[in-house]
Amino acid sequence: MKTISTYDDKNILVFGLAKSGFSAALLLQKLGANVFVTDGNKEQDPEMLKELDDLNIKYLLGNQDKSMLQTYKIDAIVKNPGVPYSNPVLVAALEDNILVISEPELAYQIMDAELIGITGSNGKTTVTTMINLLLNDGGFTSHLAGNIGIPATRVAQQAAKGEIVTMELSSFMLAGIDKLHPHIAVVNNIFSNHLDWHGTRDNYVRDKMRITENQTSNDFLVMNWDNPEWQELSTKSKAKVIPFSRKGLSHDGSYLENGKIFFKNEFVMDADKIGVPGDQNVENALAAIAVAKIKNVNNEVIKKVLSSFTGVNHRIQFVSKVNNRIFYNDSKATDIEATEVALQAFDSPIILIAGGLDRGDDYSRLASSMRNVKEIIVNGQTSDKMAKMATDAGIKEVKFSDKVADSVLTAFKDSTDGDIILLSPAAASWDQYKNFEVRGDEFIEVVNNLKDKVVD
Repeated sequence: MKTISTYDDKNILVFGLAKSGFSAALLLQKLGANVFVTDGNKEQDPEMLKELDDLNIKYLLGNQDKSMLQTYKIDAIVKNPGVPYSNPVLVAALEDNILVISEPELAYQIMDAELIGITGSNGKTTVTTMINLLLNDGGFTSHLAGNIGIPATRVAQQAAKGEIVTMELSSFMLAGIDKLHPHIAVVNNIFSNHLDWHGTRDNYVRDKMRITENQTSNDFLVMNWDNPEWQELSTKSKAKVIPFSRKGLSHDGSYLENGKIFFKNEFVMDADKIGVPGDQNVENALAAIAVAKIKNVNNEVIKKVLSSFTGVNHRIQFVSKVNNRIFYNDSKATDIEATEVALQAFDSPIILIAGGLDRGDDYSRLASSMRNVKEIIVNGQTSDKMAKMATDAGIKEVKFSDKVADSVLTAFKDSTDGDIILLSPAAASWDQYKNFEVRGDEFIEVVNNLKDKVVD
């Protein structure tokens, strides 16, 4: 890692604990800062708190007040990505011209390795994982980091010069960057997500595109070319644009044509050899292939890696086959577009388990993707909205349940030979679960219990 003096003897507030905040606090102390940690949630990992105590890092849990800025004479804040800028403490900090950055920005400031950054409304975890596998099999040393669940500040300290950090970057993270500069940036797609956090779609798009704001003509922007808006957004980048297109709209990068994947007119592989189903995963593979080809990974490695790729946890993840019913966990589908992708991945009859936090979305948009859905089981705050959408779409079996576990049992009871039982909520999990992982794990646990009880 680079040695920097930026934070030496500065009073730095880590706003929000969890894994990334904890990692940031430890790094800041190593960089000579006087570190203070705050989190609105009093319930924290006791071992984490003990380590903070052992290191004499002060922390305040529970009530957060802007007076802490003056009490501790705060010079800068490293913010948890999920905390909105409307938080009163952050509003006061910005009014006082206190620098507020995200944890990946802090990581970049000490990073010796090359950075590849990936963002997008949907598919970014899959693309990040694919790229990491392609690079490691292609002769590089690549480290996963960021929104994929691995603190960037931890990885930045481990990754050496000549290595690569392949980092998934959410819009929340990108909203808090300053110097972060990927050599290769990937924008997988941009829809309309997290508007409760960003306020407007324009704000959301602006934060997504911050991934390229520090790039130069020596860098690359890998951009989805299948939407005129995204093509237009790419013109604002100084980087060399490498398009990818499932519709074959450009041959200047990776593209799909007649079921085959090419890069700049060179055949790479057949699309149906990709190890995960659905058009979205072809699109994800196109983005990953573009990065691999920029780094000169050969086609044999690309074919080997992508044909054996089985997906990531909670994203159209195959769980099990029980009595010829096939269960898929897509708990990471926290918006309508992600669930549309999942529904389009299957041709067999589907029993859909959906619902969650109500963020004001118009679920009638989901109706056109319900052609293979024979039954929907809804839970959570959006239950009534989703039930109405399904009824309007002509689905005859619409049922309500308390939680995902109950939905699985109902779905199995109602299913017949060859059905797909799909958890794809089209909503965030926070009304009932700590996060989408907990929701998906509940689905997996109940399915595995069913498998233990049922003899195929």
